[in-house]
Amino acid sequence: MKRTLAQRLFYDALRIFSRIFAVLFYRLRYQGTSHYPLEGGGLVCSNHQSYLDPVLVGMTCPRRMNYLARDTLFTGRFGWLIRFLDAIPIDREGSGLSGIKETLRRLKAGELVLIFPEGTRTEDGELLPIKSGFCSIARRSKQPLIPVGIDGAWQVWPRKSKYPRLGRLAVVIGEPISPESMESLSDDELVKIVRSRIAAAHAEARKLCQ
Repeated sequence: MKRTLAQRLFYDALRIFSRIFAVLFYRLRYQGTSHYPLEGGGLVCSNHQSYLDPVLVGMTCPRRMNYLARDTLFTGRFGWLIRFLDAIPIDREGSGLSGIKETLRRLKAGELVLIFPEGTRTEDGELLPIKSGFCSIARRSKQPLIPVGIDGAWQVWPRKSKYPRLGRLAVVIGEPISPESMESLSDDELVKIVRSRIAAAHAEARKLCQ
């Protein structure tokens, strides 16, 4: 989709600055960036540990990432930033249909979209059960699924903490699941595979944090 030059430049600058900041102050380590497709769409599926997660995934990707955000956040304190980053609003109280349509539109336009299939942030840093809502989006978009594992974000900014603290952060990008391989899988089988891939990436990220 078309974006202004200011939007493109600001996003690139923010990604570089965030990565440098995370490496210097949080000893960020990441691996598997070659698994991000160089072109074309992709549904990036990550575990969800804290508010830091969208930034962490985005800063490790060489391409622009699209983010989903609760519609209420667009009028909050950082609403201007969320709107400028062209995030996709999701109505969690309603059907969320408009957000799903926009997600599909961007995927089919060859963009990357980040989702958290657990549906909410973890309470203890461990991976929660994966919800099947992403399956329909993945099948309809006919784009690969890219599993991502984050660790350290829960320790840095746990769910019940108002502010982040110092710590170590790691992100691991796993091997994509192709649209062709999804065709023969049921939703339950696809959920199991995605959870397994995210869990493996999370385990590797945890090793990097040690």
